[in-house]
Amino acid sequence: MVTTPSLDRPTMRGYSRVVSQTRPGGIRTKMRISALRSLFLAMALSPVLLLTAPHAQAAEFKMGVVDPQSVLEKSKAGKRALETLKEYVGTRQKLLAKDEEDLRNTEKQLKEQAPKWTDTEKKEKEGQFRTKVQDFQKRAQEFNMELQKKQKELVDEYMKKISSATQAVAEKGGVSIVVDKGSEQTVKIVIYSKDTIDLTEQVIKEFDRTNK
Repeated sequence: MVTTPSLDRPTMRGYSRVVSQTRPGGIRTKMRISALRSLFLAMALSPVLLLTAPHAQAAEFKMGVVDPQSVLEKSKAGKRALETLKEYVGTRQKLLAKDEEDLRNTEKQLKEQAPKWTDTEKKEKEGQFRTKVQDFQKRAQEFNMELQKKQKELVDEYMKKISSATQAVAEKGGVSIVVDKGSEQTVKIVIYSKDTIDLTEQVIKEFDRTNK
């Protein structure tokens, strides 16, 4: 997932290294779907993806499991969506990196020129630099909010499609109930299963068939 840099306490006394507090190196992205794992927590609150075969008799009861994360990671449409998100993040990170470089250059110039200034001039330059740092903070926070929104939109959209593909597979196989399997990166709903059917690979194929 992406984190905003810590800019809450920019200090200017002696032109200390404010930029070191604001470097977007702290902005890290994990474009694997594990970066979106918190958005799958809703599945933990409602682990049953769907119920099918309402007319199936108890003797014919079949239970299946599916890993939505794997479907999103391995399906063609899911890979395209994640790549698009990755490109979006890369573009924004380049912009923030340029802002960081500008701040570093400004800080260097301030340190070099500070001995020549009066106290009034130093205070004025300090205020100007602080404003630039605050602007950088705002842009970083906006980027974080935009990314979180895009991540949520991606998960919401694809969970609907994954549920649809899961239902098609379950109905075809006479499966009565399908549960979120979870994974090592997300909340693991199924701790142990003996007679359940793992539908993940079938769902990936169905997902690719209906989402080209």
